[in-house]
Amino acid sequence: MFLVAVGLFLPTVRYGFVQDDRGIIVHNPAAHSLGAALRAFDEPYWPPPARGGLYRPVTVLTYAVDWELSAGAPSWFHFVNAVLHGIVCVLMVLVLERWLPAVGAVAAGLVFAVHPVHVEGVASVVSRAELLVAVAMLSAVLAARRGWWVAALIAAALAMFSKEHGVITGVVMMLDDWLRPVGGRRYPLLFYFALAAVTIGFLGAWYAVGRGAAADMAPAFLGVGVAGRLAVALPAVLRAARLLMWPIDLSADYSPQVIAAPAAFGAAAIGGALVVLAVPMLVAAMHGRAPALTFAAAVAALAYLPTANLLFPSGVVLAERNLYLSVLVVAVLAGMGAVYLAARTLSYRRTAAAIAAVTVALGARSALRLPVWRDNRALLLTTMSEHPESYRAHFSAAAVYAGMGDTAAARREYAVADSLFPRDPPLMAAWGYYLLGLGDTARVAGLVARARALEPRQPVAVRASFLLNVRRGDFARARALADSVRLWYPEETPWYTAYLRGLPKALRPS
Repeated sequence: MFLVAVGLFLPTVRYGFVQDDRGIIVHNPAAHSLGAALRAFDEPYWPPPARGGLYRPVTVLTYAVDWELSAGAPSWFHFVNAVLHGIVCVLMVLVLERWLPAVGAVAAGLVFAVHPVHVEGVASVVSRAELLVAVAMLSAVLAARRGWWVAALIAAALAMFSKEHGVITGVVMMLDDWLRPVGGRRYPLLFYFALAAVTIGFLGAWYAVGRGAAADMAPAFLGVGVAGRLAVALPAVLRAARLLMWPIDLSADYSPQVIAAPAAFGAAAIGGALVVLAVPMLVAAMHGRAPALTFAAAVAALAYLPTANLLFPSGVVLAERNLYLSVLVVAVLAGMGAVYLAARTLSYRRTAAAIAAVTVALGARSALRLPVWRDNRALLLTTMSEHPESYRAHFSAAAVYAGMGDTAAARREYAVADSLFPRDPPLMAAWGYYLLGLGDTARVAGLVARARALEPRQPVAVRASFLLNVRRGDFARARALADSVRLWYPEETPWYTAYLRGLPKALRPS
């Protein structure tokens, strides 16, 4: 099973750094040496000038170790991700063996190993946070079962400091304690107190360092209330459930209009609501008859909840990497199916053949999906081809054309992106900034006004507004805006100061 999981993703050692890999690893000094990572232990996950916040020091520490071992070679980072995925699969089998016979646990592990939803979670280097949380969380459960309380606490802390949803580790261990076999010993109360202290300590550290992420939300949620948010979030829940059960229509992007952003509830939102209601009902109904399914459904829901946008808006509508642990519920269903088949046919050969067939089918889909993550070019071209309705794909294409100097194509792609979803402040700001660089100010004011109406302090929109005021000779407003930036984003001050100093003396504001 370990070899199946690692072997499936071994081709990624030929891949490069893709998307966020560059900002978080390649251009992040903290990810380049062990000493730098330790010194940055009290710094946000997203390095400046990004303002994404978050707090994942253990994940950054693993990047630093990899960088020192490989001199920054992406092949090594991808190899480590594949190995971590293999470890998760082994740990999962060990956890499930409490409730499933060996044939069921192995079948579940194999399905988990090759499920196509995992392609982004393993092939994208920065998705390592998902893998680290899974390794640490499952290790904490196994340690607690054996009464290794200190080891369980350390593993729980590692899960939390790898990624935010690791905070559910304590609840997962409580769930495992609740589902213990008859006659099994309860976890001591002192352990739960210690676990609560670790969790509170993490939450305090996250608030102190990574709270900037709390203000980050996907553009689909800007300017809408709770009803508007749920009108987008619930269809995303339905899509997530479909991806888990039928992982055919995969995508690197689920922003509008890959998932529509309607103003009111529709059929997809109702379907998503039914999924949300079904999960707790399943947990309650199956805890006595199918504890493995209860455990899997609860863990799947808890792991997905922080990015589900049901309780609060997050920075993404849906991402396949965030479904990494949620695949557990599908894996357990497959394991239960294998147990049923073995009991019904009394033939392990037929059972093994069925498991192999499912594993090969899912593995083939994953293998075919892997090349999408080879590099940024492959990812963009695939997304444009499979989902031309993705405004973010057209936004990215516009940036590529702008970098190539193809002005006509860049203008076209910006316009298409804005027509598909006219409520993304970074898109409008980038478009306006690009037009300013071309000397075309006719549309800039409207674009900047729209961007700042949704996000008043959007950094690129503020820069574009500043430059527009300078072009118009309105230096009083330009100076006032530069002064405001000193309060909002102190790190941006040098840019404004340098620009003002670079103006001819006759044009400098007094």
